[in-house]
Amino acid sequence: MTIAEAPPRLAAAADMSLRWYPEAPYSLSRTLAPLLRGNSDPSFSVQGDVIWNAFTTPAGPATLRLAPAGGGEAGGPLVDIQAWGPGAAAAVQAAPRLLGAEDDWGGFDDPSFHATLPRMVREARRRCLAVRLPSSGRMVDQLVPIILEQKVTVIEARRAYRYLVHRYGTPAPPAGTSTPAGLVVPPTAAQWLQVPSWQWHKAGVGPQRSATVMRALRSAVALERLAALPAGQAAQKMQVIPGIGVWTAAEVVQRTHGCPDSISVGDYHLAAYVGAALTGRRTDDAGMLRLLEPWRGHRQRVVRMIQSTGFRKPTFGPRMTIQDHRGH
Repeated sequence: MTIAEAPPRLAAAADMSLRWYPEAPYSLSRTLAPLLRGNSDPSFSVQGDVIWNAFTTPAGPATLRLAPAGGGEAGGPLVDIQAWGPGAAAAVQAAPRLLGAEDDWGGFDDPSFHATLPRMVREARRRCLAVRLPSSGRMVDQLVPIILEQKVTVIEARRAYRYLVHRYGTPAPPAGTSTPAGLVVPPTAAQWLQVPSWQWHKAGVGPQRSATVMRALRSAVALERLAALPAGQAAQKMQVIPGIGVWTAAEVVQRTHGCPDSISVGDYHLAAYVGAALTGRRTDDAGMLRLLEPWRGHRQRVVRMIQSTGFRKPTFGPRMTIQDHRGH
């Protein structure tokens, strides 16, 4: 991985910019996909191959523009990184890690380990050499939407998140005439704590989930410090907060730390999905962990590769019902 100052034409267009050379096959869209809360996430804008992201840094808000480009070193890929706003320098500094610069697949790709993997995983890896696990390092930005996803459908959770971010977030720092319309910086911890109970209800968020958000963000400073800890320690410390369990902690560190091993135990679908993919039979959480144990240290990579195949487990019975209590 190589970082270079951006050429003058980019530097003049942004408050801060650089070029990042992955030095290997690389897919920007597939790497960052886990960070987007659906296609209507207000903090992201996807314009073809270009991805915009608005967020808060310790120095203030920033608008980040990420664009893949060819013609890097030895003809390899590169990513143009530009940022605007008070947090531009911090955003650019953290961008390579966000893009997966620290994600090392060496152990996974080692021939002796690779040979132990199921055929579908080996084939998926062969087709997905350009995928990295992103590390945003932004605990609050990941924790809040994941708490909103507890025990409800993805549709409900994303609708609630979109409503609250539009209402309590702030417009992204302008990037000249190219600023995507409607791009929003998600609320800071202090802004989330200002959301009144009736607005949580109006967003379709029940009191249990909203209370968990409030408890977690009252310790926002300590929460953000977890980004500097190893993923396992950060996950354990998060679970001290009532309402945050194994599933929530795993989902967070997968995105904040690029954790290659964390498994979302307690997920409504995952255990049955992994069981069906690896054995042809559905299983429970304990069964999923037994199946994945031979690849401990890389279990999240195995799951990510299975998901990349497009495999779908057989479905039986009704789907989870979407319940809307906002008008009550």
